[in-house]
Amino acid sequence: MFDLIGGRGQKAGLGPGSMVYIGEAGRAAVRLDLIEYDGERFEERSLGSLDEWAGPAAGGVAWLNVTGVHDAQVLEAFGARFGIHPLTLEDLHNTLQRPKVEVYDGYLFVVLKMMSWDPVERLVAEQVGLVVRPGLVISFLEEQVAGDVFDGVRAALRGDRGRGRRAGADYLAYLLVDAVVDHYFVVLEQLGAEIDRVEDVILSADSGGGVGELQRVKRELLLVHNSVWPVREAVSRLERGDSELVTEETQVYLRDVYDHSVQVMETVETFRDMASGLMDIHLANVSNRLNSVMKVLTVISTIFIPLTFITSLYGMNFDYMPELRSEYGYPAVLGVMAALALAMVAAFRWRRWL
Repeated sequence: MFDLIGGRGQKAGLGPGSMVYIGEAGRAAVRLDLIEYDGERFEERSLGSLDEWAGPAAGGVAWLNVTGVHDAQVLEAFGARFGIHPLTLEDLHNTLQRPKVEVYDGYLFVVLKMMSWDPVERLVAEQVGLVVRPGLVISFLEEQVAGDVFDGVRAALRGDRGRGRRAGADYLAYLLVDAVVDHYFVVLEQLGAEIDRVEDVILSADSGGGVGELQRVKRELLLVHNSVWPVREAVSRLERGDSELVTEETQVYLRDVYDHSVQVMETVETFRDMASGLMDIHLANVSNRLNSVMKVLTVISTIFIPLTFITSLYGMNFDYMPELRSEYGYPAVLGVMAALALAMVAAFRWRRWL
């Protein structure tokens, strides 16, 4: 999940557009889900293969969702059918691709990182590739276990909520990008709760734990940061109207996505500062506990220094030491040692060293 390099070394020496899959091996066959709609019609079905579909109908919008990008032959079939550039296919095959927007002849290519929160695996990141053509949006997702963040978009289209059914493919692309960005807030809420929990552990007086959990949260925040930071640039490019495929009306909505991406970035930076502060607090607590231990050991050692001197003095084997033959010499020395120790303890307490 946090591998930033992955298997990119496999592509060393290969030419541009070389199809080398970088990511976890696919465990299932590629799945194709098709949604076609216009202002009056809505149809949703699954396809066994791309050949089962004749193409988008005139005047409507088609959304073809492809789950699984590990099969190079399937991607090449899409490239041949819809005129997708080999470099785009290469980026789809590389699941560690940086989020971006590229304008090609006849289509837009958008790469995003879709994130979700799993109770067991915690932060789950998955690459999303969008190919936007007139009347058609093709979304490419990695293999999934429990759905994606596009369920809300599907529900809105089925229920004919909003203007989605009466807008073009560029508005559908906006809805998908907006769903990905908005779901970052869901992930950040979970990370915020994790930071609060780790903070309680670190600030606990008798606890020295929480460092492992804190380090994991910091790595997860780094992943969110690296995924969100390029999104602002990508959305800004769509908003500026670098492509004729994005209408002015849709550009207005993209401004809202840009604002959301900025808010996510600011929240991530805040959480990273909080996590760094918690690490500083942990190091300070460790230092304070060490100082407390050293203080106690130092006091004990200081108390025993004069006691050790007395016992070593009377441990010498000289014949002419007057106290050696005294009847009360032994209890007298013990009394002196006890009095000396108590006096030193009282002095330390008076000076607030204890």
